[in-house]
Amino acid sequence: FPALGEMESHMFECVNQAAVHEELEDETRRLCDVRPFLPVLKLITRNCGRAERLLDSKIGVLIGKGLHELDAINDQEVKDFRGKTLRQSEEKMQKVQMMSCTEWLQASFSQQLEPGPGPDQINGVSDRSTDLKVTIHFDQSQVSIPLSMRGNLNKNFYTCEGLIKESVMFCIIFFFLSFNVILCCHFLLQHIQTCVWDVSSPFKIVLVNASKVNAEETAKVKYLLCKPAVSSESSGRSEHTWRDSTLEFEISVCDLPRMTRLCIAIYAVMDKVKKQNGKKSPRLYPIAWVNTMVFDYKGQLKTGDIILHCWSSFPDELEEMLNPIGTVQTNPYTENATALHISFPEYLPHAIVFPPFDKVTSIGHVFFFFRSTQNISKLLSSSQYWMTQYPCYKRPRHIGRGGKKFHIELKEIMERDPLSQLCENEKDLIWTLRYDCRENFPQSLPKLLLSVKWSKHEDMAQVRPFSSIWPKLSPRDALELLDFNYPDQYVREYAVGCLRDMSDEELSQYLLQLVQVLRYEPYYDCALTHFLLERAQRNRKIGHFLFWHLRSELHMPAVSVQFSLILEAYCRGSIPHIEVLKKQVEALSKLKSVNELIKFGTMKNARSKAKEAMLTKEAMMTCLRQSGYYETLSDIHSPLNPNILLAEVNVERCRYMDSKMKPLWIVYNNKLLDGDTLGIIFKYGDDLRQDMLTLQILRLMDLLWKEANLDLRIVPYGCLATGDRAGLIEVVSSADTIANIQLTSSNVAAAAAFNKDALLNWLKERNSGDALDHAIEEFTLSCAGYCVATYVLGIGDRHSDNIMVRSTGQLFHIDFGHILGNFKSKFGIKRERVPFILTHDFIHVIQQGKTGYTEKFASFRQYCEEAYLILRRNGNLFITLFALMLTAGLPELTSVKDIQYLKDSLALGKTDDEALKQFRQKFDEALRESWTTKVNWMAHNVAKDNRS
Repeated sequence: FPALGEMESHMFECVNQAAVHEELEDETRRLCDVRPFLPVLKLITRNCGRAERLLDSKIGVLIGKGLHELDAINDQEVKDFRGKTLRQSEEKMQKVQMMSCTEWLQASFSQQLEPGPGPDQINGVSDRSTDLKVTIHFDQSQVSIPLSMRGNLNKNFYTCEGLIKESVMFCIIFFFLSFNVILCCHFLLQHIQTCVWDVSSPFKIVLVNASKVNAEETAKVKYLLCKPAVSSESSGRSEHTWRDSTLEFEISVCDLPRMTRLCIAIYAVMDKVKKQNGKKSPRLYPIAWVNTMVFDYKGQLKTGDIILHCWSSFPDELEEMLNPIGTVQTNPYTENATALHISFPEYLPHAIVFPPFDKVTSIGHVFFFFRSTQNISKLLSSSQYWMTQYPCYKRPRHIGRGGKKFHIELKEIMERDPLSQLCENEKDLIWTLRYDCRENFPQSLPKLLLSVKWSKHEDMAQVRPFSSIWPKLSPRDALELLDFNYPDQYVREYAVGCLRDMSDEELSQYLLQLVQVLRYEPYYDCALTHFLLERAQRNRKIGHFLFWHLRSELHMPAVSVQFSLILEAYCRGSIPHIEVLKKQVEALSKLKSVNELIKFGTMKNARSKAKEAMLTKEAMMTCLRQSGYYETLSDIHSPLNPNILLAEVNVERCRYMDSKMKPLWIVYNNKLLDGDTLGIIFKYGDDLRQDMLTLQILRLMDLLWKEANLDLRIVPYGCLATGDRAGLIEVVSSADTIANIQLTSSNVAAAAAFNKDALLNWLKERNSGDALDHAIEEFTLSCAGYCVATYVLGIGDRHSDNIMVRSTGQLFHIDFGHILGNFKSKFGIKRERVPFILTHDFIHVIQQGKTGYTEKFASFRQYCEEAYLILRRNGNLFITLFALMLTAGLPELTSVKDIQYLKDSLALGKTDDEALKQFRQKFDEALRESWTTKVNWMAHNVAKDNRS
């Protein structure tokens, strides 16, 4: 016993459920939460200070993986990023410790204010109250205190394809990703021999070998054929045979863009198959793909051998199988992944680095101020030194200004949506009139950047200085520059600089997309990462949602390391927030266990439905009453809204829902809301991210309408994905589904859907007098809002259990599993044949039960048209937000073709009059064909009645 030494110098270790050694630094955790794989704890010696180990342990629990896993990654970029963020976090926490109580409260708990009139003028009356009485609840006491108020790919891509070797084809494409070619000017560096500009050799790579190539039909391979590529500069097609292991590309090393990625696809060529025209063509069998950066995170050209572990999942269309939009991280599951061994040759005996951008643009600044051809010629004649050093340097194109005719044409181009492609003539016009663009169309920067000929040094020389004096874009417009089409790090830094003008509330609105576009960042240390960390550590609400957006996708291999590093950095810079988040993580783990218990119970007793329901609910109640569950689930800040405290679980009112995944309906008593209860739904087994995106867009629509003084009483309830096919949904109080309202009003389920008085009578039972008039007005406004929103977003599967009404009159939609026009069908027949849901019983409520009350219906129609035109004016923003989510892996948002639905529904490219005419036709169609909706609802009600 004396040999053990001090208790503080030892700790326990176990093997956890992931078969990994886990150090149990936090000894307050229950063993049922730790869940060791074996009932054995090992006593080990601590290697460093307890406080540091305890913090590491808590962060490991929060992000779902021990930090020793990050320590074990043998990657200098990971180590440098962790070291840098650790220093920044320590500085941040030192500042926090020096904050006053008021400063700390403002940083930790943001205000929740509805947008409305300014404080000095409300309804024309000056309101300058100086004191506000606030009641603070602390344990059992209450204290009242006064508080003072206050790619497009620039389709110049170079190919060298074709390999007849080992019955497998290796197709390797080198991409210029939009405008990431930075060859703007040439100058004398201090160490010129190490600059990439000094190497004029053709760029090449060496294929060493490939292993674990999983081609199931490899034995049937007859021969190998390369798939020819087409450059945007030429319409010709050619085939090449790769007779050795070296690939030489049609681009010099000095022309390599800083953000160039090498995209590799491997596929086999099988027997030829006959096409409809009778000709034979080879059948291609995709095997794997992988991407890698040509320059490392320090800007040094890669050299030597590397092993790339490939990904096996391919896009649907073979033409896109190179997947340049995919991750540049290699597959972490190396055991079964195809391994491609390639080698980057050494062109010089020393490292080749990309020069700092401020030096690259030194001549570009000079070019910027010499607009005329004459002045530029003078400049070139006085710069013979630069041209002597770099003969490839050429004269820039003429810079000019356009007349009225060109101004009109330019205006038409600039008003197009982000999905519209630019032809070469239009690109030339935009570039030639770039000064007009800067002065008259500052929001046109994305189109200007897509118009730059990045293979022309003189154009690129001017991009950096030109963009440095470009007017700052609004944050909403700057979001587009974070898309995949704009990979250049300096453009992305410019975009992040514009985002800094966002308020915390506005940043929260777009946080979902900002987390997703982290996937486009090739390096861990980037401006967007630091911006999100900075704002998250300044405002706890932003930090809360940043944490959950990142943590919910940690199971995805492509972002697992990147998101883990950002989560670690956030936790180290927000130590006071760790305990709050840790309790939420533990509570969700308990809910998952309860859900698994219910699923097991329902499977076991499937033969007797009544017995199943009784026994399973009893088991659920027993489980929730256990101290380990009850204490963990009580007194937590809601993951759906960190400003809401979920006090104690009301076990008697908790239940599970009768659907496939058996979601849990958890009810909380809340002493801060005068005894009202709060409900949350926990789902495990469904991906809630598509619902989360749809609700975010509904929230944005509501904001845009309110900014235009149109409040359509939208109910964008809370929804949050918290893990792999797991998440929470807010329960909207005092609400019921259309199906339940109809079924309770009729003894026959088949007739319930055709009872047009059911909904109005339901509202009358809950409201009377002026309250009823108010409820009908609420219904009218909200119905208009959801008619327009569901039409624009193409929301499908609108049966009567997916539409709800509150007792106050607000109508709202739930369950957004089908969006962007992906309507359900049965036996090849579309079940939904209307643009949006507008039934005659809705009209009956809007007209207050009076058949000839056309004035109310006219107002409703006017609300719809006004709401539609407001959304049209913001069509580019909606397209941008959906485009930024393309790599999220949502089932119905996988390509630009899916976003085309938005362009069509908003009638972008048409005039307001043309768009309004189209919407009015859709409105009339929805009303005329509403009988089909009633038939669908009848079938749904009958099926629901039979199930019960």
